Amino acid sequence: MLIKKKVKILRIDKINYYLNIAETVAQRGTCLKRNYGSVIIKNDELIASGFSGSPRGLPNCIDLGCCNKDLHNEGSGSYTFCKSVHSEMNSIISASRKDMIGSTLYLVGVDYKTKELNTTAESCNICKKLIINAGIEKVIIRRTPTEHEIQYVKDWEL
Repeated sequence: MLIKKKVKILRIDKINYYLNIAETVAQRGTCLKRNYGSVIIKNDELIASGFSGSPRGLPNCIDLGCCNKDLHNEGSGSYTFCKSVHSEMNSIISASRKDMIGSTLYLVGVDYKTKELNTTAESCNICKKLIINAGIEKVIIRRTPTEHEIQYVKDWEL
């Protein structure tokens, strides 16, 4: 008689699974400061992904070897001279709105120079407006390699 043993298989939880995908997407980023990666998920299906980088067909900062913001002495938090399209924006423009309604956006930020996790990653106000209009329900942001913060879009104050 064959005796079967129950073996407990350790699996990564879904939230960290999707955050790991977003973190991998961030590796394609071309910003010399911070690279973000994001994925939009609905019903356990990947709808779209995006990373920080220059608009299609334009030179990237990593290819130019300089940050346009630095050339214009533009401080943090201002985007007048920033060439990058944010990861959230790139995710949203790659998906149809009907697929995004009620979805979740997973977001991970990584420092370009140190390759360390940006534990204070946050969507900017422009991205938040796009997320709202896209119909995305919540944003989950990686804070540590295993911890995250859930932000419900309905609770945002702009």
